[in-house]
Amino acid sequence: MSESDNGVDVDRIGKSFGSVDALRDISFEVGRGEVVALLGPNGAGKTTTVEILSTLTKPDRGSAHVAGHDVVADPAGVRRSIMLTGQHVALDEMLTGYENLVMFGRLQGLKKSAAQARARELLKEFDLEHAAERRVGTYSGGMRRRVDIACGLVVRPAVVFLDEPTTGLDPRSRQAIWELVTTFKDAGIATLLTTQYLEEADALSDRIIVIDHGTIVAQGTADELKERTGGTVCEIVPRDPADVVAIAEALGSLLPASSRVALSAESDRVSLPAPEGPSTLSTALSRLNAVHIELADIALRRPSLDDVFLSLTGDSATNPDADADRMVGEVMS
Repeated sequence: MSESDNGVDVDRIGKSFGSVDALRDISFEVGRGEVVALLGPNGAGKTTTVEILSTLTKPDRGSAHVAGHDVVADPAGVRRSIMLTGQHVALDEMLTGYENLVMFGRLQGLKKSAAQARARELLKEFDLEHAAERRVGTYSGGMRRRVDIACGLVVRPAVVFLDEPTTGLDPRSRQAIWELVTTFKDAGIATLLTTQYLEEADALSDRIIVIDHGTIVAQGTADELKERTGGTVCEIVPRDPADVVAIAEALGSLLPASSRVALSAESDRVSLPAPEGPSTLSTALSRLNAVHIELADIALRRPSLDDVFLSLTGDSATNPDADADRMVGEVMS
């Protein structure tokens, strides 16, 4: 058993798949009652991290403890202490919602009457009483996700791993999952959330860990990370979205490479760090006026997590081979 009071302790964990380094000696912790978001692009190593912590795969080096149990030496102890919800719902679609919950209760050692009582409690808590006797195969995506999470809560876990839990959900179902994460925090459960949704990490987490190329590139609160981009951003919106490319060319050295590579055919605005505030805005406006680009708006604002993400991982967009390698690592994990 680990002596730490944390729900999760990771110490220099590394994992490779052939010549691909999926994780490169990362270290972090998640305190009890804390929500930590693991944020990164596809293939960065998020899912590999969760699979190691939930004992689905073994690390090549380093150590990790979950709820005090070593993930390699005591995997059974880890599994008794966690709830894991992955990107794909794992339920028996031929059973009803109620039957799935009872089955999970029985698998976790509850007596039949206790499993049935707990199933009814969770159906009420997750607003699924109306669908209790329907086969899960007839449920909507949001309903399936709620039952999947409820199954993991039949016996209260010490640690929860949510691996992109809102992927593919409608806004209402996503909001329901957000509210559930808040209840985990209030109950003192350590929660590790992996996500690609920047607003999700901003809204839910106490701390954010940004991972890229299998390495932690930054961590801190959302506000602390936002300050790393320079504190202020100049946002430029052309009257004609087709002028975005011309704006980027006119700004020249004012626009860093990480912001430039983020622009696409769908972009309708340009954002650039404005460390000197009004002075940066004035310089940008002067350059745009010189090439006669008509603007709908130009303003200074605080950076968003989108800006942080691009500044920390923007090189991914310039190196497609690296992206492919990282994706191989995730698929093989």
